[in-house]
Amino acid sequence: MTLTDAIGNAHHAIDPGAPAPRIVSLVPSITELLCDLGLAAWLVGRTGFCIHPADSVRAIAKVGGTKDVNIDKIRKLAPTHLIVNIDENVKPTVDQLAQFIPHVIVTHPLTPRDNLALYRLLGRIFGATPRAETLCSAFEQEYAALTQIPQAVAQTVLYCIWKDPWMSVSQDTYIANMLALIGWRVWVAAPKGGDAVPAPRYPSFSWSDALVHEIDQVLLSTEPYRFTDTHLDALERQIGKPVRLVDGEMLSWYGSRAIAGLRYLRELASAA
Repeated sequence: MTLTDAIGNAHHAIDPGAPAPRIVSLVPSITELLCDLGLAAWLVGRTGFCIHPADSVRAIAKVGGTKDVNIDKIRKLAPTHLIVNIDENVKPTVDQLAQFIPHVIVTHPLTPRDNLALYRLLGRIFGATPRAETLCSAFEQEYAALTQIPQAVAQTVLYCIWKDPWMSVSQDTYIANMLALIGWRVWVAAPKGGDAVPAPRYPSFSWSDALVHEIDQVLLSTEPYRFTDTHLDALERQIGKPVRLVDGEMLSWYGSRAIAGLRYLRELASAA
């Protein structure tokens, strides 16, 4: 069976009689997914941000961050498969790694339901289809439960992922599409002067009275910047609008974490 990744590269299921694959994952949420698919024993490398599940990843070698990987260390691990993500990893680095890693699997989920194809892609490549289908069933159950709750009041929210400079997310990101499931639309700055250049996916912004007027609330994510209640209190005093601290892993991690993420969305909607 030929399987296709996010950029159209064809992959094949591993041969059951071949030596065990050696996988390096440069995506924290994918590392967690691989472990939940029962493939932890085949993972030989991960980033320092791949922290879940803690008991499983502890024995897997760290190879740097998502963008500043140690090429030589990965080479010594002799991986057969590399798993990367378009948003989280740097293409020149991936191109370097592709020179000596035979199979590079590129991921790029943009909507919550893209997780179903992700589960099945990795499950079929690595011979874990039954576990992948179990995850698909769990996802569908949580998705159905989310659609059955009363819709939250439609809001425009400013989702903050960084400070100094302040940064947010665009409407074509996984985070924005997660929030859209409960009727929340992420704020983005209007294009300047009809500029045809596409807006960045993770734009920077400056606080202003005009911006504050356009939003209903601010969501401060716990990752990648570690926003805390201290930031929440200070910003709420500054702008005079509701500010909420949200679990960044639940809203930005795809893979198996997305199942819990859908439950988390239900909690957000009920508390709105």
